[in-house]
Amino acid sequence: MSEPIVYIVDDDHSMRRSLTRLMKSAGYRSTAFASAREFLDSDRQHDGPACVVLDVRMPGLSGLELQTELANNPPGPAIIFITGHGDVPMSVRAMKKGAVDFLLKPFQDKALLQAIALALDRNVRDRAAFAERRQVQARAEMLTPREREVLELVVTGMLNKQIAAQLGTTEKTVKTHRGRVMEKMAVESLAQLVRDAEKIGIPAARPTA
Repeated sequence: MSEPIVYIVDDDHSMRRSLTRLMKSAGYRSTAFASAREFLDSDRQHDGPACVVLDVRMPGLSGLELQTELANNPPGPAIIFITGHGDVPMSVRAMKKGAVDFLLKPFQDKALLQAIALALDRNVRDRAAFAERRQVQARAEMLTPREREVLELVVTGMLNKQIAAQLGTTEKTVKTHRGRVMEKMAVESLAQLVRDAEKIGIPAARPTA
């Protein structure tokens, strides 16, 4: 895994220069961009933890709009907003959409560096969780349509005979499908199967009558 990187996105040249110096003094690798569009159009080949120190208000694409763009292409870098024009609704919106922090200019260097440490730590966990979800999804795609049906019913807590009745088949057939599901999903327990199913959006709640 590559070393952590901090992306700086701010249309203020002096702010970019100041933050770049701060990152260097703190031992972080960094790259600065003058706009959200410049950041999106850049060739960011990085396979390690990353975060973006992002201004809210900029010409063209705003910081909040960039946050939305990055959310559409996971796993994106963690985001720390900085702004001289923040308000409560804006900060609430940013935090609800996953921002690590929302700092008002002028902010203390210590506060930003603490936020960056948290952001990079979160990004490590987010990237690991995303990779795990992709792995589980790849296993789920190996299931036949009937095995997928059995999986979706098994994780609700239904017994084999209940599943058989719902699918119009035999309990023995359901047991066979269930064994194949466990094998293809590479799990050894129902609890693990439930956890993995939830990771790819298959709910474990028992369906209502």
